[in-house]
Amino acid sequence: QVQLVESGGGLVQAGGSLRLSCSASGGTFSSYAMGWFRQGPGKEREFVAAIRRDGVSTYYADSVKGRFTISRDNAKNMVYLQLNSLKFEDTDVYYCAAANYGLGLPRLLLQYNYWGQGTQVTVSS
Repeated sequence: QVQLVESGGGLVQAGGSLRLSCSASGGTFSSYAMGWFRQGPGKEREFVAAIRRDGVSTYYADSVKGRFTISRDNAKNMVYLQLNSLKFEDTDVYYCAAANYGLGLPRLLLQYNYWGQGTQVTVSS
C-alpha cells in the first residue's frame, strides 16, 4: 500500500509560479510511474502530467505543455510539479497519483492505483 501526501499549493497571481511536492511512503517508489491530475468543482478529474518510474520520460497535457514540469527524486521518494506562467484557469485541486505500469506513461485515471488527498492551487486574475 502506497501513501501519497501532496503539499505546496496556495494562492498565486496570474503569471506566477508554484512548486507542488508529493511524498510517497509504504512501497517501492521507483517501481511506480507517477502522475499529476487536477479537478475543479463540478468538473471531471483531468490528466496533467506523468513521469516514468525511472524518470527518463515525461508526458504532458496540451493545456500545460511548456508551462509545467514534472520531476522525481527516487532517492527521496518524491515527485514534483513545477507550475510556471500560471493562468486563472489553472485553479483546481491538484492530485498526485502512483501507477504500477512498468515502463509506461499512464494518462488515464483508471491506470493509477494510489492517490493523494490533493492540494489546492488558486490563481488570481
